[in-house]
Amino acid sequence: MFNYFLEKVNNIKQTFSIKDLENLCGVKAHTIRIWEKRYNLLSPDRTETNIRTYNLKSLQKLLNVTYLVNSGYKISRISKLNEQEINEYVRSIVSDNSTKNQAINSFKIAMLNFDLELFLGTYEQLESRRNFRQIFTDVFIPLLKEIGLLWQTDTISPAHEHFVTNLIKQKLLLNIEKLQYSKPTKKEKAFILFLPENEIHELGLLYINYEILLHGYKAIYLGPSIPLDSLPNMLTFHENTVFVSYFTIKPEKDQISKYVQSFNEMICKERECEFWMLGKQIMHISKSSAPNHRYFDSISALLTEL
Repeated sequence: MFNYFLEKVNNIKQTFSIKDLENLCGVKAHTIRIWEKRYNLLSPDRTETNIRTYNLKSLQKLLNVTYLVNSGYKISRISKLNEQEINEYVRSIVSDNSTKNQAINSFKIAMLNFDLELFLGTYEQLESRRNFRQIFTDVFIPLLKEIGLLWQTDTISPAHEHFVTNLIKQKLLLNIEKLQYSKPTKKEKAFILFLPENEIHELGLLYINYEILLHGYKAIYLGPSIPLDSLPNMLTFHENTVFVSYFTIKPEKDQISKYVQSFNEMICKERECEFWMLGKQIMHISKSSAPNHRYFDSISALLTEL
């Protein structure tokens, strides 16, 4: 299935450990070893210290084999197929519902090899079948979660993560710009989106901005690292103002409750306004009874309020 995408792959990342394969394909290393021994599925090279190493072709094959296994095919049957037959079987069962799994795998290979052409080609295929909201929620969000785990397990470097997240950000910005040409249809409230100082993880907030515009509301996107003292003037933007922020790493857990209190004192003291918050740092907030505070454990939970 991935032969077309791998034709022009470069040599930046060509060798993988069995742990890398486990992280990238979702198959336990123990299972991979069994498949090798019992079915001769893969033929790894060995280092001088007898450690298994795998090339990109082995990764591609394992991704396809995993797809077939997850689709109900028995490994004993798959093992009797050659690589061309495996690819043909995968093509024959690909449907709209499974496209996202293939796309996630293609994006991961693009990330590993810093392959812009593969990323854009995969996105173009998705765009022919799905709208941007579906692409982001069904493919990009699961992909970003996997990337986070791959980074934590040292399977990829920060350069890999930055490469793919910046490409996703570009797609977000393009789709946000398209919406900005339309006049708001809902005027009962307006949203101001910002990240606190030293917070630079903005993909989540950017997507919320996209959804707010898609729902027909006015929005001002201020972006990352915004000091609180620059926000009071934003209250003149609309009579009913909703501030939205996403706390991924900042403020730190011992400072975030104080930060929320400072927000109330500086911005909402003279005029009532809402403050919607999400991100993993909100678990460290001493939840107040302030009626203007809303805490969301996910983007989807926040979107139900739009």
